[in-house]
Amino acid sequence: MIEDNELVSGALRILFENTNRRVSIAASIAESIAVARRDPARLVLLDLTLPDGSGLDLVEPLKAAGCKTIVALTGHDDPETRARCLAAGCADVLVKPVPARTLVARANEWLDRPEAR
Repeated sequence: MIEDNELVSGALRILFENTNRRVSIAASIAESIAVARRDPARLVLLDLTLPDGSGLDLVEPLKAAGCKTIVALTGHDDPETRARCLAAGCADVLVKPVPARTLVARANEWLDRPEAR
């Protein structure tokens, strides 16, 4: 998970760990690349607004590091943001706040896809 808001990342960590998922959290572009190189994720939840740049700048480096599925989480609910995310290589875009049940269900769907294995 790439999220710079500690309250959000903490809540999501608890949510996913309670569903027996292993969670790594990074709060910046630099930290995200380092974590991905050490331990490529099957699913990355990507905040678009990070303290050192746009989360979209991470899509290619994350994929190059071996991350399988990248999903943008954004507070921007507009067609242009969605189009930019998909064009950058995100598998999907969710607008925050995302209900917990929805996020877990969607994460399970993404992780069940053959390309996420």
